[in-house]
Amino acid sequence: MTETTPASVWRNPWHFLAFGLGSGAMPKAPGTWGTLMALPFGIALQWLSPWLAGLLILLAAIFGIWLCERVSRDLGVHDHGGIVWDEFVGLWITLWLAPAHWLVWLAAFALFRLIDILKPWPISWCDREVHGGLGIMLDDVLAGVAAWALLQLGLWWAGYSLLI
Repeated sequence: MTETTPASVWRNPWHFLAFGLGSGAMPKAPGTWGTLMALPFGIALQWLSPWLAGLLILLAAIFGIWLCERVSRDLGVHDHGGIVWDEFVGLWITLWLAPAHWLVWLAAFALFRLIDILKPWPISWCDREVHGGLGIMLDDVLAGVAAWALLQLGLWWAGYSLLI
């Protein structure tokens, strides 16, 4: 079943933000569109110091718990498919400490989307059992951590040779 985009997304700044600046309003694959919209911001984070980028990502995750809870309550729907702030944070986690290169961006995008869609354990458990804003954020944060680990492993294995 496809969820419709509430009109409030275009009127309420919290809803607009939770819907990934409107990217979550796409009728098909809103999580993928949200991740794509998050990419330029993730690229910009790569130009900051690792500590500052990490702090901003942490703050975005904590803020996301509140934001996703608020918007879910406003809409009366737990984890509406259009809420993609969690995808933003998940992708940013994936890109943290990675070199700024288009191949890395493509790999990060693909790894994060794959893990977010497949939801291997314990991500699937968190998705089912943890509710509220924390539940909305947690599965994507964990998918971001898993994608980050795989990306870093791949970069290590490749010796960054293609990226420098």
